[in-house]
Amino acid sequence: MSNKTALKLKKPELLAPAGNLEKLKFAIHYGADAVYIGGKQFGLRSKAGNFSFEDMEEGVKFAKKYGAKVYVAANIIAHNENLEGAQSYFKKLYEIGISAVIIADPALITACRQAAPDLEIHISTQASITNWRTVQFWKNEGIPRVVLAREVSIKEVRQIKEKVDIELETFIHGAMCISYSGRCVLSNHMTSRDANRGGCAQSCRWKYDLYEDGVDESVNISEQNDEAYTMSSKDLSMVEHLPDLIDLGVDSLKIEGRMKSIHYVATVVNVYRKIIDSYVDNPKEFKMNQQWIDEIWKAAQRSLTTAFSYQEPTESDQLFGIPDRLPKYDFAGLVLAYDDRTKLATIQQRNSFKVGDEIEFFGPDFYHFKQTIQLIWDENDKPIEIAKHAMMMIKVKVDHPVNYYDMMRKGK
Repeated sequence: MSNKTALKLKKPELLAPAGNLEKLKFAIHYGADAVYIGGKQFGLRSKAGNFSFEDMEEGVKFAKKYGAKVYVAANIIAHNENLEGAQSYFKKLYEIGISAVIIADPALITACRQAAPDLEIHISTQASITNWRTVQFWKNEGIPRVVLAREVSIKEVRQIKEKVDIELETFIHGAMCISYSGRCVLSNHMTSRDANRGGCAQSCRWKYDLYEDGVDESVNISEQNDEAYTMSSKDLSMVEHLPDLIDLGVDSLKIEGRMKSIHYVATVVNVYRKIIDSYVDNPKEFKMNQQWIDEIWKAAQRSLTTAFSYQEPTESDQLFGIPDRLPKYDFAGLVLAYDDRTKLATIQQRNSFKVGDEIEFFGPDFYHFKQTIQLIWDENDKPIEIAKHAMMMIKVKVDHPVNYYDMMRKGK
């Protein structure tokens, strides 16, 4: 970690993914300063919920209420047929009140500038920016922020920040692409789905085996009981190293995951919000809390790595061999109300739970407690043993006060 100065550290933006309107609200409620979303066109996550213009309007209205921003990813690598309608699309985003668009393709940058010259443009990680001269190029083009490639090290971030006065955005958490800055053609080859236009089939995460050329293809040459191979990376996590990026003056810390669950978004945002605030408020006395690290693992889908941040990745950074055993949790319920007199919480069920289950409540600012479910009442105040119907409204007696939009999780 770099030397801490007596000067007040700049608090970076915490930027969270939002695959749909509900996830946007959770991300902001749990501490995101900004969210990035995708529209129905020009984005790289065609399988995410994605936003209609009406949803965008509601999302922007909600974000402004909490002092947050909404960015739209329009980061495909466009072919000729993909450019139709780009100008009208960007014009509409500007009218809605989107704070910035994230673009990789110069053709789309041109379309945006022609149609909505006052709409801020950020250069996407898909542009593979790995050196300060490229950053300087985009600054000279009038771009206020670039999203660095995931292949950039901490040392290189420092050099870029020293050389060019521009906002830098870096990924701090989430899935890593095995291909250079996400420019993959494996999906195209295997499924005819273009990863660079939003159709990635995640072929790298499939399980593969080895076969000898020209020999019976039903007989593989792996050792018995060997785990099948993948070609994919562990997920990125900078949870234990966030102060390094804050010390460098990185302007925006970005979480990957527009296709991830509400539980993932809320949990990961909650942890990074707590670390950022704790470190910036008192860097000299800051200590990493093991509970923050443990909490990140509750949302992990794969093993974690710092990827390119400190050294070139090795086989230990790949998903290779028998996978690690990870904690598994379900988002069991959402708190909608709490009666301080009766100690009853009104909860919207999201996954099945029953009397006798150990559950955990958590909320913004890293509020947590565990308890065992003793009694459940349905919406007619009738005692029940199990809350098994999706989105049903129930009441549960809780050991400690809870608040609106606190979440309840259950281990699998």
